[in-house]
Amino acid sequence: MQVQASLDDAPFSAFHRRIAIYSCGGPFCDGYILGIIAAALGPLSSEIGLTASWQGIVGAAALVGMFVGGLVFGYLTDRLGRRIMYSADLLVLIVASAAQFWVQDRVSLLILRFVLGLAIGADYPIASALLSEFAPKRQRGMLLAAMIGAWWLGYTISFIAGYALGNEGLSWRWMLASSAIPAALVSLLRWGTPESPRWLMSKGRTKEAQDLIQRHIGSNYGLQEGASAKTAYLSIFRGPYLGRTAFVCVFWSCQVVPTFAIYTFAPDLLRAFGSPDPAFGAAILSLFFLAGVIPAVLLIDRIGRRPVLTIPFAVTGVTLLLLGWLPRGSSILVEVCFILFAIFNAGSSVLQWVYPSELFPTEVRATALGFGTAVSRIGAAVGTFLFPIGLTRLGVAPLMTLVAAICGIGWLVSVRFAPETRGMSLQAASAAEAG
Repeated sequence: MQVQASLDDAPFSAFHRRIAIYSCGGPFCDGYILGIIAAALGPLSSEIGLTASWQGIVGAAALVGMFVGGLVFGYLTDRLGRRIMYSADLLVLIVASAAQFWVQDRVSLLILRFVLGLAIGADYPIASALLSEFAPKRQRGMLLAAMIGAWWLGYTISFIAGYALGNEGLSWRWMLASSAIPAALVSLLRWGTPESPRWLMSKGRTKEAQDLIQRHIGSNYGLQEGASAKTAYLSIFRGPYLGRTAFVCVFWSCQVVPTFAIYTFAPDLLRAFGSPDPAFGAAILSLFFLAGVIPAVLLIDRIGRRPVLTIPFAVTGVTLLLLGWLPRGSSILVEVCFILFAIFNAGSSVLQWVYPSELFPTEVRATALGFGTAVSRIGAAVGTFLFPIGLTRLGVAPLMTLVAAICGIGWLVSVRFAPETRGMSLQAASAAEAG
């Protein structure tokens, strides 16, 4: 077959749109599952007897599961292929989500939240690797960023759904089990998705890869044939990839620790600031998270990756510091700070799947993204566990100062180490000598 242009230069088509939508379905379910616990935590704590410590443990359970899921299933995705894992993880989401309806004690709830985390941690590297390996370079950043937008959409809808179900008098069981519905729908949509041609090529299956490209993209496009590469976990800790792995883990952790720590317990935090309706306030605030993703998605392929990461880190650090030390009667300023944090934190979060997908080669792309997910969730789990305890023992001001310092670390690391990959082919961005 005569290849006239690289797959990176193919025009955006209906096929790309379908792959993007199906890939975004997983993050939507993930955001919903991680968000709905915030609405359910209050009523379920009263019914099954959760102390403040147990609230932290249950809130962090899915994050711990994501640590294990990202660590293990990213590597398996590079070994076994994207297609096999693409639908299997959603089946786990369906079963475990529905099973939460029959929970009778805190241990069984803890186990189910952990299992859900396993599947979520698996989906991050699976979906992002598949999408990045099909996406044209001109739209790659936007499409990967949109996956985070889908996550925030699911997170936002979970708060709204939890608030609505609570007002209808339905129990926390309905809230938690409701995540089975979007997971089932996405599972049906993903059925029949083709394997990644880049993964096939990396495993020496050149003819399959070119046939797949011809069938779905067109006969004028293809990939440069190269030697097949072995998937080795330790590759992400060798040579220039060690620095990239460290950068991804640090900036990602500095984003998710404030996000999960604050918004898993958003109603409690808003109550501490004197909100008359904390549950409603948390639902409304989540809308600003979703709004913050939109300009980032639109700008990432125009102004580049670095400014979309560094500027929001600076803004979120300042707003959290102000939140801690504003006088308690400053209700308008408190609301403005919360809104700014939501918008800018969500905006910079679009880089969480863009950078790992671009900075590592096909044979370890999912491995690197899974490892980044795992490490970031260690911090997020610890932060989620300690946050309600810190809120009780330290108070708002010292706690917000600590969280602001984490954003400051993220800013310093990003200013120093964040590369610019805008406009580069996936092969060039992930090459060992790049950046």
